Amino acid sequence: MLEIAIIEKAISGDDEAFLVMMGTYKNDIYKTALAFLKNKEEALETLQEVTVRAYQKRHQLRKPKYAKTWLVRITIHYCQDLCKQKKRVYVREEVEPDQALGDETDRIVLEEAISALQPKEQELVYLKYFHGITFRELSVLMKEKESTLKTRLYTALAKLKRELGEEEHHEKA
Repeated sequence: MLEIAIIEKAISGDDEAFLVMMGTYKNDIYKTALAFLKNKEEALETLQEVTVRAYQKRHQLRKPKYAKTWLVRITIHYCQDLCKQKKRVYVREEVEPDQALGDETDRIVLEEAISALQPKEQELVYLKYFHGITFRELSVLMKEKESTLKTRLYTALAKLKRELGEEEHHEKA
């Protein structure tokens, strides 16, 4: 985790500290964008766009300890907006030759199931399970009660189980 003092400097306008902060969290931003967009080039463009947006809105980050979560949320919102604007199906990139086909298939099935969730449910699943954000942190960041977020996540997971269960059922038929 990045030192709070560096994040505070970044928020207050120190460009060098901002670059250190972005360097620390760039992999989290990239992985989130790639999960949504399924395209490496677009994920890299998203990293650039999120950097610009974060720089412009850095003063809005009230609690430095939530910098990573704040950046991931900016990323998710940008990706959701991009998907709505383009209203297209993203072409999947070629599988790395050394990657196991079964793992890739499982990942694709999971991503498709997550993409079927409502945007707020998608955001919650990504933040909780892909970035390990606690319910307390989510509550502060999303300005909602922990119990509300737990209920929303439970509902999203139930939908995922149904979706994944149906996928398995169709494969056996």
